[in-house]
Amino acid sequence: MKIKVIMPITSDIFNEEIKEEVKYYASDTTEVGVTSLDYGPASVESEYDEALCVPNFLEKAKEAEEEGYQGVISDCFGDPGVKPAREILDIPVVGACEASMLFASSLAKSFSVVTVLPNVVPMIENISKTLGVNGNLASVRYVNIPVLEVHDKDRLKRELYEEMIKAIEQDHAHALVLGCTGFMGVAAELQERLKQNGYDVPVIDPVFAATKLLESLISMGVKQSRLTYMTPPSKKRVKSS
Repeated sequence: MKIKVIMPITSDIFNEEIKEEVKYYASDTTEVGVTSLDYGPASVESEYDEALCVPNFLEKAKEAEEEGYQGVISDCFGDPGVKPAREILDIPVVGACEASMLFASSLAKSFSVVTVLPNVVPMIENISKTLGVNGNLASVRYVNIPVLEVHDKDRLKRELYEEMIKAIEQDHAHALVLGCTGFMGVAAELQERLKQNGYDVPVIDPVFAATKLLESLISMGVKQSRLTYMTPPSKKRVKSS
């Protein structure tokens, strides 16, 4: 099995860590490729950033299919490019946010997302509505740490834990979702710390969720429905100079 992880940003600071994480999560026989964008935003923290990353994301996704990859992950919690990529590819395309919310909804009656900045809160809420799980979404909280600064793991874990406790105690969340694919390598530790303090609740890592969902779809031999994601009509889409 071959899966391609596309970082929808031009910064490559996460590439090696993401590759190691996905290889760890994936089955031993799964081959993992990781790439970032040639042009677009350095990180995705707004609708504007998301719009800028989609054109090259789609090009990279098409290249992945042509190279023989059997599935694609959009490695950003805003799920940029997922829906248009499903229209043009004949392999499954998975977004980290959708995957995480589906897993959380299967494990608890309610869940909260803890993300990076207030800018992305409406984006995450909108994904929950499109996915049909907004009734399960207790809240979207944020740690106020920009994506490109989440490498400070001690600070990140401290801020995430504080917001998770608030989500449980104030928002009545029964499960928790890490709301950024850059929050790598902290889910298990946070879940154990919560359990030790009396809260035995699942903490969903979005990259882990996306990886296992994509592997399952490939193993099942299924992809997106052409009744939902119809092939775009043939026409000229780039104005020549």
